[in-house]
Amino acid sequence: MDHIIYTSMTGANTAANRQAVLANNLANISTNGFRAELSTYRSVPLNGPGASTRVFALETTVGHLDTPGPVQRTGRNLDAMAQGNAWFAVQGTDGTEAYTRTGIFEISPTSTLVTPMGLPVLNDGGSPIDVPAGAEVTLGTDGIISAKVGNQASTSLGRLKMVTPTADDPLKRGDDGLFRATSGDPLPQDATAKLLAGAIEGSNVNAVETMVGMIQVARQFETQMRLLQTAETNDKSASQLLNVQG
Repeated sequence: MDHIIYTSMTGANTAANRQAVLANNLANISTNGFRAELSTYRSVPLNGPGASTRVFALETTVGHLDTPGPVQRTGRNLDAMAQGNAWFAVQGTDGTEAYTRTGIFEISPTSTLVTPMGLPVLNDGGSPIDVPAGAEVTLGTDGIISAKVGNQASTSLGRLKMVTPTADDPLKRGDDGLFRATSGDPLPQDATAKLLAGAIEGSNVNAVETMVGMIQVARQFETQMRLLQTAETNDKSASQLLNVQG
């Protein structure tokens, strides 16, 4: 049996996986702060008898596109866009510290600063941020949170925890859509991190590029399927020749 059926099978499988990644990216083109998922593959020789002329296509470490999304100005006092490669720290549903680029904040019924998903936003001490009842909250470019109740003087509620990942400890996407440090440990506060108040970040997915990629992957999948059909035809022809000679 020709090893081409194995290489074509892995090629078709990786093409299908990449198509799923691209489809997910396209579906999140309107998701604020979304980071496009990247898929990469490597060639692995197929060992066995005969010439080593066949290779497997296997997926390698999956990452994400770090390019910031477009600025969408809202003028809302609880909207913020992290500048550069900074991220906002939140508390995930599993209780661990996680990071997001979505800076749409709200005040929960329990007077806690949360994300639209209800996740507590953390301060530079790693704790949730409590907001006085009826307070008007504003965000400074340095992440300082100020609250003003009625005609009283404005008071500081602390500072948003903003982190900047490094090459030694990059971020990886979790199943819940949040990002966490590869090491598993909370990242330190970045004292130099800045935000743009009254604005949010759009998705960094390029719709045209993604659609072109989906067309290309569909053609690659068709090519792999044709190779499988060719291998089947070759096997049938070989079997017929052997029967004739027998």
